[in-house]
Amino acid sequence: MSATLPAGKAISGAAFATLLLIALMMGANHVAARIAFNHGVDVATAVVFRSTVTAGVLGVILAAQGVRLAFTSRHRFALPAIGLLIGVQSLCLYSAVARLPVALALLAFNTYPIWTALWARLVYRQRPERAMLLAMPVILFGLALALDVLGAASGLGAAGQWASIGAGVGFALAAAGTFGLALVITQHEAADVDGRVRTATTMSMAALVALASIVAQGGLHLPNAAAGWGGLAALTFLYGTAFTIMFTVLPRLGVVGNSAIMNVEPVFALVLAWLVLGQAIAPVQVMGALIVVGAVMMLGMRKR
Repeated sequence: MSATLPAGKAISGAAFATLLLIALMMGANHVAARIAFNHGVDVATAVVFRSTVTAGVLGVILAAQGVRLAFTSRHRFALPAIGLLIGVQSLCLYSAVARLPVALALLAFNTYPIWTALWARLVYRQRPERAMLLAMPVILFGLALALDVLGAASGLGAAGQWASIGAGVGFALAAAGTFGLALVITQHEAADVDGRVRTATTMSMAALVALASIVAQGGLHLPNAAAGWGGLAALTFLYGTAFTIMFTVLPRLGVVGNSAIMNVEPVFALVLAWLVLGQAIAPVQVMGALIVVGAVMMLGMRKR
């Protein structure tokens, strides 16, 4: 997720610290999700809890601040479409987190700038910027190292490695693709909608998508141990708090939306997953992770 500061405006220390805090909470949210998944919670249940609580909190904020809801016919089409895409993205990303080391799932998801450029070209005939074209191979090279696509670090060989990570990588890339399309539609069709309103409607739609998945599978899958309840509560709290800060505190600090700084989320996740879950990756994979994060951050920080 990325956006930019107003042109020519330097970020304040408070804003920088707040952005890092949001990235930390988002990374911790995925680690908490993995704990919940390890103790009986399924992906759809986690998304329902997370999205419903976040939408409710944002709804209360909107009411308290007296924000007026005014949608054009274009918004009435675009906002449900964006919400549907984010609902699918949420299910896919948590599915990746359930199958891969958390940091690797987030790194594969961090290819979304490439997908954004692709969708902008296909849907709106918008040519990608030169910086994006230069960054694409760097991001893909870093991701290949991080995922150990040839199985050299794991010793499994290419076939064994892909048998192990293939499904998780597929879900992460599907999450990146749907998120990229959501960003493109938001930019062209709903950029003028209040960010708080847009996020509240998006979270509501994401909850509905997850509820439909729950109905299809026969009901909620709740935790079977105390650790699972702790993970479910933590992921809901962390995700909801991060989004609340994003749309209430950051505007007052002079930051519009998000920042490329928040793309350090996989780095935080890497450290937290090692400390909490005991997930470790090889040094060459860490190097690949840093390449991906660095390239995405450079894209987000470039002058426009």
